[in-house]
Order: sequence, then structure tokens, then C-alpha cells
Amino acid sequence: MVKRSKIRMFWNTYSTGTLLFAPFLILFIIFVVIPVFTAVVLSLYEYDMMSSPVFVGLQNFKELFMDDEEFMIALKNTLAFAIIVGPLAFMFSFLMAWMINQLKFRNAFALAFYIPSITSAGGMATVWGLLFSSDRYGLINNFLFNAGIINTPIMFSSDVNWIMPIIMFLYIWMGLGTGFLVFLAGLQSVSGELYEAAMVDGVRNRVQELWYITLPQMKPQLLFAAITSITSAFSVFDISVSFAGMPSANYAGHTLAIHLYDHAFIRFEMGYASAVAVILFSLIYFVGKISRKIFSTKD
Repeated sequence: MVKRSKIRMFWNTYSTGTLLFAPFLILFIIFVVIPVFTAVVLSLYEYDMMSSPVFVGLQNFKELFMDDEEFMIALKNTLAFAIIVGPLAFMFSFLMAWMINQLKFRNAFALAFYIPSITSAGGMATVWGLLFSSDRYGLINNFLFNAGIINTPIMFSSDVNWIMPIIMFLYIWMGLGTGFLVFLAGLQSVSGELYEAAMVDGVRNRVQELWYITLPQMKPQLLFAAITSITSAFSVFDISVSFAGMPSANYAGHTLAIHLYDHAFIRFEMGYASAVAVILFSLIYFVGKISRKIFSTKD
């Protein structure tokens, strides 16, 4: 009877909120929680989608780290990509938003920065492929030929020294839009009264305003943008495949997301691919925890 009365009191108090929250909770459980747990369980099995799963324990993880050279290359590329591109995209997005927020026609500039982020990676790779084409008719190669700098075309899409830097550049250029809008909205939500009060207290320039007023007031937006920009860098796929192919030359553009796709949907090694997914999920979760700790609004 006591338990029933507590349940009745809870329902009477939170019934409206529970009903409103229920659709999101149900969808979250179906499309996030259940797939994550399924991948964790499946990573302990050998499963090719044609026969029954065979339990192998941690054998998939052992093979990944001990015998799979492609995985180690993908892990190295993904970590380098996330460490370099994630923070750069974060900083460039904020810098552009901060500068454009002070302009008169900021809406037009905001649209220009946001358009690349809603364009498909394949389309962008095609457009930029004209610039980085590996023959003398590519815009960069043509310019270098005409300037007498080179005698043979630079193989941008097959040279291991160029593949990853170009993919990083394309990702940063395409990824500015989402974080940029978040930062722009956050900048416009900061009360002007705070800046006026800061001027009375001795703040004299834009940099001081940014450090003492803007950044502390924008911690929620900084947290959201940090998590989305840094963690999304771990799952780069379309840009690398569209520009360098799959597999890329000497696996120079190979990432964990590509390695996962290769084993899951080309080789149909679902247990092995699930092990890759678990490692990728762990990395993203770890980086997300660090971001929340850095940009937390709690004192």
C-alpha cells in the first residue's frame, strides 16, 4: 500500500512532465541505448549475419590491437584528426562568430558560413576536387605549372603526404557552420548591461570583454560546440572516402569510421565491426567527459 501511494503521489505531481518527456525517452532508448548495448554484446561474438553468433570473448579486441595493422593506422589517423581538427574547428567557429557578431550585415555572413555545413560531403569533395585535381588541369596544379614552380602534377588524392592535411582542411571548412550558429546565438544572448557595467569597472577593450564577460556567460554554448565539434571529428567518413577513396593510398586517409564500415558492410564481420564501434564509442565518451569538465557551468 505504501508503494502504491508513493507511485500515486509521484504521478499526480509529475504526470504532465512525464507524458511530455516520454516520447523522447522511448526514442532514445530504442535508437541509442539498445543499439549501444547490442554492439557491446555483439563485440564478444563472431558473427557474419549468415550463421549463428559464436562467442569468442575478447578475441575481437585482441585481434584489433595485436594483428590488425589497418586498425592501428585508422586509430592513429582518427586520434590525430580529432586532436588537431576538433579544437581548430571549435576555435575558428568561435572566432568567426565573435568577429561577425560585431558587423552590421551579420545575417548575410551567417548564411554564407552555414551553407557548407548543410551540403553533402560528396558534393563538396567534387567541388574541391577541381581545385585539388591530380593532373595539370586542376586549378592548383595549373597555377603551379604556369608559374614554372613544378614540372609534374602533384598527386593530391594519392600522395600520402597530402591526403590527410587536405581532408582536415575540408572538414574544418565544412564544419564551421553548426558551431558558428551556436556561438552567434550565444553572443547575441549576452546582456549589453554586463558590458556597460564592465566598462565602469575598468574593462577597456574587446579582448578584456571577451575574457571577463563573454566567455563566462557562454559556457553552455561552449560546452555544446566543444562536444559536437571534437566528438564528430572522431567519426569522419564521407569526406575521406569522397576525396581519397576507400581504401586510400597506403591507408593515409583511413579512419575508425571507415574501418568499421569496411568490416560491417563489405566483409560482413559484424562482431569485429562491433568491437571497432565499442572502441570508437569509448573514445567519444571519454572526450565528451573531458569537455563537460572543462566547460561545466558548475563552480
